[in-house]
Amino acid sequence: MALRAGRVEIPDADLEVAFVRAGGPGGQNVNKVASAVQLRFDLAGTAALSWAVKQRLRALAGRRVTDDGALLIIAREHRSQEQNRRAAEERLVDLVTRALVEPKARRATKPTRASRERRMDSKSRRGAVKRARGRPGRED
Repeated sequence: MALRAGRVEIPDADLEVAFVRAGGPGGQNVNKVASAVQLRFDLAGTAALSWAVKQRLRALAGRRVTDDGALLIIAREHRSQEQNRRAAEERLVDLVTRALVEPKARRATKPTRASRERRMDSKSRRGAVKRARGRPGRED
């Protein structure tokens, strides 16, 4: 079953799940059961995402992207494998969904003449206040 993130479907072939031992809560069970999940998503090799989305996802993921181009998500909050697996998949879906949103292009604008005049007026007023704080001169 493939994961759905927004309008994109991530095939299971691009995902690899491994279970490892986790620290934290669990009592004696923590030393015996591999309940932490390592979800590896082949970011470099996937055909499900466009180049632009891959670049945004790489930027969002940061240190979680390995040298070979895989996105590694580790979940170990819960005591059961299934809950950790779901948590890792949810985090991946969240990251991909955020990467699908194309940032709005910034348009350079010029300040209006009135706003430039207001700025200059406020600067001159502020300068006058600062000059008035100085020591009184000889003529005072």
